[in-house]
Amino acid sequence: MKKLMIAALVAATAVGSYAKDAGFQLSLTPDIAIQDRDTNIKGVSIGVWNENPGSQWQIGFVNGTTGDASGLQGLFIYPLYSYAENYTGAQISLVNYASGEFVGLQWGAVNIANNLTGAQLGIVNYAGTVDGGFQWGLVNYAETTHNLFQLGLANIMVDNNWFTDFPNDLAKGFVFVNWSFGDK
Repeated sequence: MKKLMIAALVAATAVGSYAKDAGFQLSLTPDIAIQDRDTNIKGVSIGVWNENPGSQWQIGFVNGTTGDASGLQGLFIYPLYSYAENYTGAQISLVNYASGEFVGLQWGAVNIANNLTGAQLGIVNYAGTVDGGFQWGLVNYAETTHNLFQLGLANIMVDNNWFTDFPNDLAKGFVFVNWSFGDK
């Protein structure tokens, strides 16, 4: 009996240590899902509202990740909203939001990234800090820039000077194009 209890304890510990990673998630909401919302998904998440950390392809109407994550949010079902903390990959939704570091592509009507390295393609694009990037949309806005090219109807770079650093920087705001190349 004692050996059986030890074997059960070892098995429960082993299963518990591997329970933090899964290859598949199916969910209605983060709390109504086959995997816990803290489970690291390394594969595919399908649902109405997905929210798990990990490296995954999320297919749903609302796709979210916590912590450091990577992969693809969206594509087959055009999501309404994709959000992440620190994300590497692509967000393809009506509205895309990254609260921390974002490396990759945001493609939607509204794209918001706190720290961007990559591209934003949409109607309205916002980036707090850009370390190498491209914004294409009707309205493009960036606060702090290092190597950014903007193409659109209204292009705003808050830390640019008005034509004083030309050709490295163009202007604080300009129609059709704006850029900033080099360190500030």
